Amino acid sequence: MKLVFHSQPVKDMKSAVNFYRDILGMEEAWREGNHTVAFKANTDTQILLEDDEVEREFGPGSVFLVDNVDAYFTSNQEALNFVKEPCDIPPGRYAIFTDDSGNPIRIIDMSKQ
Repeated sequence: MKLVFHSQPVKDMKSAVNFYRDILGMEEAWREGNHTVAFKANTDTQILLEDDEVEREFGPGSVFLVDNVDAYFTSNQEALNFVKEPCDIPPGRYAIFTDDSGNPIRIIDMSKQ
């Protein structure tokens, strides 16, 4: 697994974008509609802002790139506590499991790119 994002759920995307861009000085990397914006953070890992009620429910956390989300889920569903089963997202597939403390760990693949 390779860390590719740090997910940061936000309540107001416009305000959050202004904060990360104008106050912190980060450069926007890409955007998906009005609900997802990624920022370059002077590292290979990007800050991912998401204006999504479900993501706010899980809270902030890391997003790891895997070769195949479905295969990872199948191989690990007995050992890991998946709180969001694999689903489609614009670049590929996505799922969430939690660590022993309940912290979300997100996995993503880029199978649609």
